[in-house]
Amino acid sequence: MDETTLSSDLDLLEDSTNSSPFKIDEAILPSNRRQEQGDYLIRKGGHTYAGAHLLVDFWGGKKISDPEVITAVLEEAAREANATVLHIHVHEFGGGGMSGVAVLAESHISIHTWPELDYAAFDVFMCGNCNPEKAVAVLKQKLEPARFSISEQKRGVVA
Repeated sequence: MDETTLSSDLDLLEDSTNSSPFKIDEAILPSNRRQEQGDYLIRKGGHTYAGAHLLVDFWGGKKISDPEVITAVLEEAAREANATVLHIHVHEFGGGGMSGVAVLAESHISIHTWPELDYAAFDVFMCGNCNPEKAVAVLKQKLEPARFSISEQKRGVVA
């Protein structure tokens, strides 16, 4: 890859206009039929987008190195958020850290831990009628972080 290609690719990544060539014709489907027809877009606060992506950092959480606890917490968080769990996999690394993911019909919840830092990073990405904030509430309740931060990205903004 030459510098021109790399520069061009980076320019594409830096486009933050949130414009999209895809327009949603709200008149096509009544709101009560959208999800029946396969439209799992989120309509909230005057915006229409594909999914809500919460980035969550936990510091000082309990049991972030226990794969059985993490598996159970991922499942409970997904179900509480009204998501459909397709598969959960948690992998332990030699130093006590782990990575795990709950694959959902509506996207995913993932965790990556650094026990030497007493830190866990979560991604909670969901579309449709799911409530990712409820998933985060379960994570907080079960893992009891001493402190945490959350940021939200609206993915696939179309209006």
